[in-house]
Amino acid sequence: MSTRHLVDPELLPLLDLFPETRLTAETLAAARAASGSRLDLLPPPTIEPVRRVATGRHGTIEVPVLLFKPGGERLRPALIHAHGGGMVMGKAYAFRRWPSMIASTHNVVVVSVDYRLAPEAPFPGPQEDVYAALEWLVANSDELGVDPMRIAVMGESAGGGLAAAVAQMVRDRAEHHLCGQILTYPMLDYRTGGPNDCYNNPIVGEFVWTREKNQFGWSCLRGDYDLDDERIGWFSPSVARSLIGLAPASICTGSLDLFYDENCDYARRLKEDGVPVEINIYQGAFHGFELRTDAQVTKVYLGHIHASIRQMLSGKTVSLP
Repeated sequence: MSTRHLVDPELLPLLDLFPETRLTAETLAAARAASGSRLDLLPPPTIEPVRRVATGRHGTIEVPVLLFKPGGERLRPALIHAHGGGMVMGKAYAFRRWPSMIASTHNVVVVSVDYRLAPEAPFPGPQEDVYAALEWLVANSDELGVDPMRIAVMGESAGGGLAAAVAQMVRDRAEHHLCGQILTYPMLDYRTGGPNDCYNNPIVGEFVWTREKNQFGWSCLRGDYDLDDERIGWFSPSVARSLIGLAPASICTGSLDLFYDENCDYARRLKEDGVPVEINIYQGAFHGFELRTDAQVTKVYLGHIHASIRQMLSGKTVSLP
């Protein structure tokens, strides 16, 4: 049964830009080469990034980052941004339009992380790279004009999953502070689409990011990790034993997105564990829907994202519904 009749009509033309393809070890190189082209639909960057190298974990990790810094030298809040790509695709520069817009709209510093990709760098490589960017940002906060108490993490899809993982790492390591996590259809649960899928929702996951692609991405990220230690939530945030003490969260997801159920479940668990959380669901929206920038649903989504950024980076106590 197709769910095409459930798609928001304004988003239907976007489906033609996402042809049905298989993602395998054999097709991964071609998929990586093509993955950034659709992002040209977004407006051109308003701030050109500066390439830097972030050093973390006591000098043992070096990761390329893109620094988006508005003019002026006043003390600003900052965002750590992780791009999407199923853990196996994507480059920060291809995604530069989005963090550039965030930096200029909110007059904040944004650090977009060019984290290592699986399968070449399985868990915990990508997670440690994003955490290293946070360490670097805090260590260089004076130079960059950043208030280290007003830093949030954000990301889309795999990047949203990495942002959620880093929020757990920050809590567990107790070395730094996050004021929020802003997650767009985050990739959280390694079981989705596989034999141990907890949700089995037949309405979701037909378009763009399918069950088969999801299982390939998680398999590449997992490598030889046995899911048997306290880092399990860093690998797959949905299966963390506790979410108590995490930074306030804002989650946005589409009703047709493969991650719809795991995103709703994660929001429920955050609330049960006392974490301020807001979840926004967009009817008829599939994975990557926001690339249709003129659609009404995208405008509503952007309104929610901007409101979350303003609230979380304000320096005031966050109290989300």
